[in-house]
Amino acid sequence: MNKYTSLPLDKFIEFALYDEVSGYYMKKNPFGKDGDFTTAPNITRLFSEIVAIWVITFWKSIGSPKKFNLLELGAGNGEMIKVIYSTLKNFPECFNYCNFLIHEKSHFLIEQQKKNLRSKKINWIKDIKKVDTTPTIFLANEFFDAMPIKQFFKKKENWVERFVDLKEIKNAKFKEKLTNIKEIEQYLKFEISKNQKIIEYSPDAFKYLGYICNIIKKNNGGILIIDYGYLNSKMHETLQAVNNHKYSDVLKNIGDSDITYNINFNLFNKFIEQFNDLNSLVNNQKNFLTNMGILQRAEIISKNIPFSKKTDLHYRVKRLIDEKQMGNLFKVMLIKKTKNKFNTGF
Repeated sequence: MNKYTSLPLDKFIEFALYDEVSGYYMKKNPFGKDGDFTTAPNITRLFSEIVAIWVITFWKSIGSPKKFNLLELGAGNGEMIKVIYSTLKNFPECFNYCNFLIHEKSHFLIEQQKKNLRSKKINWIKDIKKVDTTPTIFLANEFFDAMPIKQFFKKKENWVERFVDLKEIKNAKFKEKLTNIKEIEQYLKFEISKNQKIIEYSPDAFKYLGYICNIIKKNNGGILIIDYGYLNSKMHETLQAVNNHKYSDVLKNIGDSDITYNINFNLFNKFIEQFNDLNSLVNNQKNFLTNMGILQRAEIISKNIPFSKKTDLHYRVKRLIDEKQMGNLFKVMLIKKTKNKFNTGF
């Protein structure tokens, strides 16, 4: 780490999360009660079952192709794809036509996924640009929020970019450098600074979105993004770190805390407007899951289980859909071809 004295925020986050030796995601399983945070698939398998049913209905909307890829981006400990895999088995036609793929950056998590999944039908892919000419359905559950972000702040008429001073690792601090926001907008190909005092975006997220949108344009398919974020056009600062299920200081416990942010889905929409034959739909997680029938599914399961398990199941579902918990904080976005009028769940 001492080789760095000062890094732009995104490069600092890249180091803290993905450094081969000390990066947070490269050396531990952060998911579940023994980790630092819990994702929806770890709360109840019903979440992943609902996503599986959504996949089947979306697959039908693109013409039920006899060969298609189901590609999960950043599969965590493999819990979601495991449940989707077993659910799709009940729909043999869809299951047999499906090529299951995982794109994962962390070698440590790939090993965890392989232990959890144990199926020759699931393959790992390093470069998503290499997916073949087959229609592809991408799934991104809490994938984009783990991407390093840049932050810019307006000071009078000028914009400054946030950097991290790492001369003393235990005493890392933020600093700012003047920047030319117009150059950044030229690179992004759309205006990002209008009516803003703070700009927060991930270059890597836009890179991935660009690749994925081009694949959807060329081969058909779509991407389902589930992540926490907001829809206001006005951006605000959302950078945060999580350690042992509690918020912590971004500049403390470097390499031992997750660093994340809230996605501005309005910005994602702006990015997608560049692809004139694609469009997007956005909903919150509560509406998406209830539209897809999670409450009815919970009722059916409840009939055959003891009262204590029934209470636990309803508590877990409530956690996913309650507006004070994950129901409104999490958004669900679908990017697809404009001519496909599919809107199930939205």
